[in-house]
Amino acid sequence: MRILLSVITALFLALPAMAQDTATAPDRSATGGATTLEDIMARQRGEQIDQSYRRENTGDPDSAAGMASQLGTLGGASDPELWRALRFGSADITVSSGGEVASVLIQDGGMSWLQFRQGPLAKYGGYLLLGTIALLLVFFVLRGRVKLDSEKTGRTVTRFKTFERASHWLLAGSFILLGVTGLLTLFGRMFIAPYISKEFNATLLLASKFIHNNVAWAFIVALIAVFFLWVWHNIPNRTDITWFAQAGGIIGSKHPPAKKFNGGQKIIFWSVILLGSSISLSGVSLLFPFELPMFMKTFDLMRSVGIESLPIYGPLPIGLAPHEEMQYAQAWHAIVAFVLMAIIIAHIYIGSIGMEGAYDAMGSGEVDEAWARQHHSLWLEELEAKGKAAPKDATPAE
Repeated sequence: MRILLSVITALFLALPAMAQDTATAPDRSATGGATTLEDIMARQRGEQIDQSYRRENTGDPDSAAGMASQLGTLGGASDPELWRALRFGSADITVSSGGEVASVLIQDGGMSWLQFRQGPLAKYGGYLLLGTIALLLVFFVLRGRVKLDSEKTGRTVTRFKTFERASHWLLAGSFILLGVTGLLTLFGRMFIAPYISKEFNATLLLASKFIHNNVAWAFIVALIAVFFLWVWHNIPNRTDITWFAQAGGIIGSKHPPAKKFNGGQKIIFWSVILLGSSISLSGVSLLFPFELPMFMKTFDLMRSVGIESLPIYGPLPIGLAPHEEMQYAQAWHAIVAFVLMAIIIAHIYIGSIGMEGAYDAMGSGEVDEAWARQHHSLWLEELEAKGKAAPKDATPAE
């Protein structure tokens, strides 16, 4: 009798536990043994869930195999070390095609690039251009237009030949197109899509991309031509010291002597050549993705001379994924372009409304003798010594 009562009591106490096990073990037949909505809701409520079903193959032919065989409906046990290796490019990945680029399965550097592009690049790049324009407006109000000190003589000197002017305008025109399309690409999502329409912005970006990628070649050709045309005239010399000491004539009552290019024009020239070359190299790298990596080699070279970190940027990276090379190329391309755009804005100001007679040099190629004597006296004296400074009606020899 006592044994019978003990068995009945044990069964009675076991019933709630059996009922609880039944309640917390969802029917997974509909999912082939995989996670169900009940499992997900239980985890969200903080309940303890038996995870063995995720690691074990039930033997059901309709269920998926384990992680070692395939990644199917059952999934597999989480492997943080594997995902960490995938994320940081240290996993041993083998691909059948695509090379090194295809072996990168996770590359989270894109988020840093996107945040930089939408944040500091757009912010400070925009401030640089707007600040440059504002300073030029203030300078124009305070200083006014640089005018000739004497009346025009009516006699002209050929400042630039036809091929020189054509090279200049090809370089200038292509750079303006590249700058405008680049700005539309960067700022279109911020200022065009929200206020006009996303469709218009998308069409504009497609056109900008086409123009940017093709006009780039004209810029490179013109850059090479301008370099060989004027490099010999832009080598620094002692006259540049005097020119800078007088700030190009702003300080003092006389204009400093200068040859064909003065100190300020030499700064413009070398800025265009050096920054333009850098922009071109990074641009070609972007036009041919993953074919011309430059930055890891640059970082290695910097470390070889003892440079381990840079101000603001921090320590130099040890290794870069192919995608990171492209992100660095795009960021550098935009940064240098912003700097060069600011310099060119100042150049456009001086060559148009900032100085009387300056536009004639690249317009018709002929400048008045008075303008040449005021701004480039040494150059004019050389022409006169060679007999190449001719009256307006004569055929110029220079």
